[in-house]
Amino acid sequence: MAEVIRMPKMSDTMTEGVIQSWLKKVGDDIKPGDVLAEVETDKATMELENYVKGTLLHIGIPAGGTVPVDAVIAIVGQKGEDISALLTAAPAAPSAPATPAAEPEKNTSTAAPANIPAPEVTDSRVKASPLAKKLAQEKGIDISRVAGSGDAGRIVKKDIENYSSTGKGLAPVFTGKESFEEVSVSQMRKAIARRLSESKNGAPHFYLTMSIVMDKAMDARRAMNEESDVKISMNDIVVKAVAAALRKNPAVNASWLGDKIRYNHHIHVGVAVAIEDGLIVPVIKFADNKTITQISAEVKQLADKAKNKKLQPNEFEGNTFTISNLGMFGIDEFTAIINPPDACILAVGAAKETVIAENGQIKAAHVMKVTLSCDHRVVDGAVGSAFLKTLKDYLENPVKIFM
Repeated sequence: MAEVIRMPKMSDTMTEGVIQSWLKKVGDDIKPGDVLAEVETDKATMELENYVKGTLLHIGIPAGGTVPVDAVIAIVGQKGEDISALLTAAPAAPSAPATPAAEPEKNTSTAAPANIPAPEVTDSRVKASPLAKKLAQEKGIDISRVAGSGDAGRIVKKDIENYSSTGKGLAPVFTGKESFEEVSVSQMRKAIARRLSESKNGAPHFYLTMSIVMDKAMDARRAMNEESDVKISMNDIVVKAVAAALRKNPAVNASWLGDKIRYNHHIHVGVAVAIEDGLIVPVIKFADNKTITQISAEVKQLADKAKNKKLQPNEFEGNTFTISNLGMFGIDEFTAIINPPDACILAVGAAKETVIAENGQIKAAHVMKVTLSCDHRVVDGAVGSAFLKTLKDYLENPVKIFM
């Protein structure tokens, strides 16, 4: 014969509970000792044990629902057993007691059917679980000021815990207006998106990072700027060092062409420049044959033309290697997407003063991190590493660049 399962009184102060979750579903065979559900009371979340052997035929309270003590929450019996009489005979869940008023009011409420949970008891019309109410009372929290994260804004245990952990007397209230702006994609941004998506998805990237001590390069820059009318930047020195390292490691100065690899004998270094519409890469052609003052003047001229949208196609085409330098923005290190048709791109970070060990001594030094992104179809790890080793040697001993 089928039996009803009622909400037990799980604590001495419990008047109602919340079904947090059902661990069994209708149709499951169950036995005494099985855990039917997890119930949140005014003290804790507890397991509801079954005490009847049979099949779970009916669940009267959905997960998240609030139910008074002794109300019917489930029916257990034999498979196929008719339980309509039990559903009809089950008493309705008691509704919340009316708040006394100065003048009597007309009662327009109706009793809830036996198999539908009655509205939960609320404090000043605030929907909250029994445990949440208990915690709020213990912590001296005005529950009406707590934002609920449960169904229909219902306040649960975690809302009280999160609220109380702030240590503030009032719950923060955030107001605002949602808004947005949609801007049509420029032709430059479309080209950037297309080229870099093709590069990232088509070329198997791998990355090599190396730290370079830049103190001697910085000293060389100061010395050159004392003599030169053209002010040399650290980026200019990096461009010159990269060009020299490419001359010594020609396998990096290459391109993937599908059925063949092109090894370029000329060295055209692209230098990424951020402009209003996106990113463009002016090219320093034959960079290995130019003096550092020539490179500096050309980089400045091309960057100005790029920002004023006056670059000609021949000034941003033909690169065989690219440099992306974000060091001037304070970026320590990053990885860059290869700029087609190049096989590699060098991401340059800031030269940051740090503590290093040298010859058993601790000293302060300016260290710059560079990351080489390589197309593995063209450049292997050993080849990329050899290039970085040469670059490091040149930047740490800049006199070698000009020999």
